[in-house]
Amino acid sequence: MIEVIVVSIDSSKTTYYLSANGLKVDVDDKVIIETDYGNFIARVIKANYMEKQENLILPLKNVIRVATDDDIRISYENDEDSLKALELTKKTSLSLELDMNFIDAKYNLDKSVLIITYLSDNRVDFRELAKKVAKKFRARIEFRQVGVRDKSKRIGGLGPCGLFLCCNSFLSDFNSVSINMAKNQSLALSPNKINGVCGRLLCCLGYENDVYTELKSDLPKVGMVTDTPLGMGKVCSIDVIKGTYKVDLKEKGLVEFKKENKDESIK
Repeated sequence: MIEVIVVSIDSSKTTYYLSANGLKVDVDDKVIIETDYGNFIARVIKANYMEKQENLILPLKNVIRVATDDDIRISYENDEDSLKALELTKKTSLSLELDMNFIDAKYNLDKSVLIITYLSDNRVDFRELAKKVAKKFRARIEFRQVGVRDKSKRIGGLGPCGLFLCCNSFLSDFNSVSINMAKNQSLALSPNKINGVCGRLLCCLGYENDVYTELKSDLPKVGMVTDTPLGMGKVCSIDVIKGTYKVDLKEKGLVEFKKENKDESIK
């Protein structure tokens, strides 16, 4: 077991598991953390607790210390400077005719590294761009290419349900979502029904998929011929939530049955 702290940097909602390093913190505390790109300020989203080693990717980076008022002030100033750097990067990219849709930029605490995030459908040769930006801001430039789901996660917005996007609200990682999940839940396979604002399949398709699979295990499949108390017939439709299915009986027409301990027709 290892004592860890879980933190998040900015609005990316990506969580980082770090070694507590002997430090005791509370939720929402601002702390200085160690990363491969230098030190950053992060917000504690889960305070000190013990985690099994097999659930972690070792070795862990450290939480260095609680952030001071000066650290927070410097971080805000760095954020303002990163916006200026982002604007210049956009203009330089246009002059080089690069296919890059920039999302954000972020300095580490001592401004030795500038991380620029961008979206592109193709692989981009940004070496000349990196040289020009590094010369202007005297920092090491790190370009990160992300997908459309990552863009929605960072920017946020409202989903078709009318609520804030799950990815921007509470999801820390993207789980695999497939078209089979929509089929399993008998949803209309229209893109405007099953796609999110990012244009990819809705993350929430995975929330209830296991429940639908379990409920459907006791129901006959649509199109199969099944035996009922009223005779043999072809299953025309099922209602997973109600636990019912309709069977076409030649002499009696469509009859609805409920799957409980035994099949019973609904009159």
